Amino acid sequence: MVQEYMRVFRAFTDKNRVRVLEILCKGEQCACVLLDDLQISQPTLSHHMKILCDSGIVTSRRVGHWNYYAINAEGCTYASNLLNAVKDHHMRKILSFIHVLYRLRPAEFLKSAERAESFRKNQGLILIRKE
Repeated sequence: MVQEYMRVFRAFTDKNRVRVLEILCKGEQCACVLLDDLQISQPTLSHHMKILCDSGIVTSRRVGHWNYYAINAEGCTYASNLLNAVKDHHMRKILSFIHVLYRLRPAEFLKSAERAESFRKNQGLILIRKE
């Protein structure tokens, strides 16, 4: 699973890749547009685009000599789900710790978990909503 997180989130670890994502948010773009905007060499762009496409966040299609790139909605949803899994795992660990700390009976623990979730939602701590 760690490899999966690394494959997807590596897309966000470089300023050029983040800039590519910003450009692609405006719609599908030709590699020539990305080259112009980023002022990097074609091999460097190719390297970044491979990482973005491998992550699933970007798709590509070839037309003649040029590649066209676009944001992949399913890949973004998948990345969002991975991030939610990290958040949910963290919340479960916190609730488990609370359970051990206070040694609540199961029914009381469930009410505590529901209150914690309600508090988190009311405080605007949910950054990405589950679908």
